[in-house]
Amino acid sequence: MLSSTTRVVLGVVGTLMVIGGLSAVAVGGAFGTGGLWLVIFGAIIVVAVVLERQRYRSDESDRAFEPIGPGGGEPSDQLEPRFRRTDERFVDPTSGHTMRVYVDPRTGERRYLAER
Repeated sequence: MLSSTTRVVLGVVGTLMVIGGLSAVAVGGAFGTGGLWLVIFGAIIVVAVVLERQRYRSDESDRAFEPIGPGGGEPSDQLEPRFRRTDERFVDPTSGHTMRVYVDPRTGERRYLAER
């Protein structure tokens, strides 16, 4: 999971690569080929930053841009009652938070909440 600052920096770097690459392509000659590669790699960075998922979150939470809970999980006040607590826990290596797994017994859908 990338921090907000890292996402912004990568987005700016990718955008500058695309702009610089397009400028080099416009100049042409030997710069054109190098510029094309800058455009391609810059576009890949921008797309990756935009599409990167926040870990341990449901698709619904990501699509609704709901706030991110501790450790990148669901906010504890937004967990639906259909989810049941399990004995499964793990430590998120990025944030260091202990995450508890909750599951919907009907569908097997999983949600993750940081333990307090």
